[in-house]
Amino acid sequence: MKELAGRLTALDPDAGAAVRVIAYFDRLAESRAGVEALVRGAAVLAGCPARLVDPDRRVHVRVEADGIRRDAGPPPDPAWPSAPLDPEGAGALWLERAGAGPGAVSTRAEPTRVGTEPLAAAPSVVDAVLLERAAGALRVVLDRTRGRAPADDPALVETLLDATAPEQARVHAARRLGLDPASPARAVAPLNGRPRVISGVVPPGGPARADAALPFSVLRGTVDAGPGGAPARTEGADPAAEQAGTRSGTGLPAARLGIGPAVPVLELPRSWAEARTALRFTAEGTAQDPGPRVVYADELGGIALLADLVAPGSEPPPDVRALETAAATAPWLPATLHAVASTASLRAAAAGINLHHSTLQDRLTHAEHLLGWPIRTPQGRLRLQLALAMRRLARP
Repeated sequence: MKELAGRLTALDPDAGAAVRVIAYFDRLAESRAGVEALVRGAAVLAGCPARLVDPDRRVHVRVEADGIRRDAGPPPDPAWPSAPLDPEGAGALWLERAGAGPGAVSTRAEPTRVGTEPLAAAPSVVDAVLLERAAGALRVVLDRTRGRAPADDPALVETLLDATAPEQARVHAARRLGLDPASPARAVAPLNGRPRVISGVVPPGGPARADAALPFSVLRGTVDAGPGGAPARTEGADPAAEQAGTRSGTGLPAARLGIGPAVPVLELPRSWAEARTALRFTAEGTAQDPGPRVVYADELGGIALLADLVAPGSEPPPDVRALETAAATAPWLPATLHAVASTASLRAAAAGINLHHSTLQDRLTHAEHLLGWPIRTPQGRLRLQLALAMRRLARP
């Protein structure tokens, strides 16, 4: 093969490079190289990051041109060259070659790593051969090692989130669901819906905020996710609510969500507990119940301690009672106070609720009279923020 590649290179550099690519992946396949090694080979040979995304098997591997695995990265660009793993599946191998059409190839390949001369810059042919051979080898390895991940099994997700389940049972559940116990995952608690487990690489902006195709999987379970609810099985999750809509591109429901911190899979019970706490800090996002519909537990910080002090359905603290009394006489008050408490300045608050600055000042004067404390001082603003948070926590 090496001699043939040399002869072909003298006649047609692209043909010679393509033969070397074929030989390279044949050697990897013969040595039973794993998924990451194959993606690394594609990245190093192509001289640009390579990304394997297989949602069916919940596999996401991204390796940069220097051979180092870095799973975080921008969403796949349709303009990148790619090859499907299966004609009927969603899995694909991508070459993150910005500004190049399908089949293009860079001249930055590192010959010492692959035993070839630098790939010639022409590229479409070489890129196409590289993708085809790498995708074929990856398909074989995935079929051999991963098979097909089972459909989301609520009982398995329940086991993953159950702190009382033996570790061996949770390891078994993770494997059945196709989860890597060493990979990060988050528990998601929707209001009146089935819990989710987000596995894989979660983008910095968070799964509920992303709009693009994302390199993670969402698994559903059957644990009661109501605020303060115990993690007990429920058979009555509302299917209509499940179908009521999902956040664009995330697989998550459009309902209020509490999202737990990213943890190793075996620590998901802790993430689930914190997700349920975060859910209590969410709001409907309406004029009468303003606030975030999605709350991340790891963004709460010390304010999460309030959840232990204010039980759902308990007698509201005095400041919350003052808020409710004031809101009964001034319907505009909850949204106005939320805008003031959640923005950096009064001008920003006025802009957020489409008020003139002077109108906002008049409202705040009236609100301070109703509440009985100032809300334009740092101390008063903190008291207002706590009162709004406790108002959500005290709901049944």
